[in-house]
Amino acid sequence: MGRALRADAERSVRAILEAAERVLAEDAGASMEQIAEAAGLTRITVHRRFANRQALLEALAVSAKQQLIDAIEEARPDSAPALVALYRVTANVLRVKSAWRFTLSHATPHTSTAVALWAEIDAHTVELLTRAQGEGLLAPDADLEWTRQVYYALLSEALNKPGADQDPAAPDPDALAALVIDTLLHGAGPRG
Repeated sequence: MGRALRADAERSVRAILEAAERVLAEDAGASMEQIAEAAGLTRITVHRRFANRQALLEALAVSAKQQLIDAIEEARPDSAPALVALYRVTANVLRVKSAWRFTLSHATPHTSTAVALWAEIDAHTVELLTRAQGEGLLAPDADLEWTRQVYYALLSEALNKPGADQDPAAPDPDALAALVIDTLLHGAGPRG
């Protein structure tokens, strides 16, 4: 019986987090009651899982960052040439960023867990960029920390590209990934 309650609690937390993302994307000042209603739960249930709004925002940050790590790992970046891995990781990350736009675009105070997850994301990214550099995709003297920052900026901008919001639920992550990687590797200058 304890297992069923645990699974039920996990479903409730997931429903709350998904509802919070949707509701807060529409109205950043939405109440816990509005989030509960969107999740199909009572306000008491939401408060049982998250003592206050800050706790909910912190849980959103951790959940979104964990999903980014899962997306990176799901792409199996070590099992393919760096260029293929960059495309896979980029498309997967764009899918997550598209689903968690509010949480990933709003600065929230980070718990130690969120900070550790972000450090893991950075490490995965630099590791992949190091492989790309080793395979000649990036200049041998490229500053990989700067390249990481540019890559992150391109990821964010890809979701804000004109036309990308035609159907916000389904921007084409593969086409956006191609745009991000092409821009990262070749810039906007002429080819040839």
